[in-house]
Amino acid sequence: MRLEEEMIKKRSGLGTDDAQPEFEFLASVPDVPGLAFRGFRGNEDFSAMHTVIEASKKVDGREQSESLEDLLRNYAHLTNSDPAMDMVFAQIEGNVVGYGRVWWRKDAEGAFLYGHLAFLTPPWRGMGIREAMVRHNEARLRAIAAEHPVGTPKAFESWVTERERDWTTVLENEGYTAVRYSFEMVRPTLHEVPDAPMPEGLEVRPVRPEQHATIWAAAREAFRDHWGFSEDEWDSELASWRESPTYVPDYWQVAWDGDQVAGMVLNFIDTAENKDNHRLRGYTETICVRRPWRRRGLARALIARSLGMLRELGMTEAALGVDADNPNGALQLYESMGYQVVSRQTCYRKPLHEPLPTKRSHST
Repeated sequence: MRLEEEMIKKRSGLGTDDAQPEFEFLASVPDVPGLAFRGFRGNEDFSAMHTVIEASKKVDGREQSESLEDLLRNYAHLTNSDPAMDMVFAQIEGNVVGYGRVWWRKDAEGAFLYGHLAFLTPPWRGMGIREAMVRHNEARLRAIAAEHPVGTPKAFESWVTERERDWTTVLENEGYTAVRYSFEMVRPTLHEVPDAPMPEGLEVRPVRPEQHATIWAAAREAFRDHWGFSEDEWDSELASWRESPTYVPDYWQVAWDGDQVAGMVLNFIDTAENKDNHRLRGYTETICVRRPWRRRGLARALIARSLGMLRELGMTEAALGVDADNPNGALQLYESMGYQVVSRQTCYRKPLHEPLPTKRSHST
């Protein structure tokens, strides 16, 4: 963890005593006794951030387990986001009760998307604090967007799970609209897996360390067809994952045609999450097939192999995430393999140059 902390400090250029950027809000700060906003102070803030996340999990229905070490690792590999300039913290009488962060990316169509989040512990919701953080996030993102080419599509963006009702209300009241959905799907049993032989001429081999970069590059190529794909984040995601306990390439199912990667399922098991949620789940994720090998049943075959492998590892269920409007028929494929939709996630966007509403209501 010490190495990760040093990486973060190096990236941000901040220690705990560095001067903080000024905060300019687009509307009056809510009249909440003891409320104050500040910037990122360095490594001392991560434990407070983790406390906010944990305090919100039950109300927001989040099953993901994120340890303090996970948080440090993720922040050591941020893309287009500098904590020193791109974070805001909400405090009550000096105690952190929420925080926000912004970042940006460019999608495959050339649009600039300005992402942000604003976590707030449940007791302080509905008082305008979260809305103030959203407006600060937008002000910071407008400053970032001013450095990007004029005339290109630009929009604010944030994702919401279906049980995050307060965050949904805040975004909608701030003028955001739903533009896309994704589903979490679960196969509740790993028995009765459909028979799905490998297409002729393809084979699955054990993954060797020197192949990791090649496999990830093949996944990048395959996912360029997906909605919202961004080159900006791809390599940093691998760098972060490599340091995670869930990064076990022995679990990957990768199909080869000679020396070419044809398709893959990059399986993993989150032991901490399973412990927290009292289950034995494996994830069949990063399911993709490169264009020359599509429509031959390869994805089905790799999923079937993955389910069998997870069963042998002692798992009792499998899960994955999928774009609801995936153009390659992924949703239908997963349903045919026994997966069921269990929850929905929504992408909210607002055109960056849209005039701000003159009247805002707060969540209840």
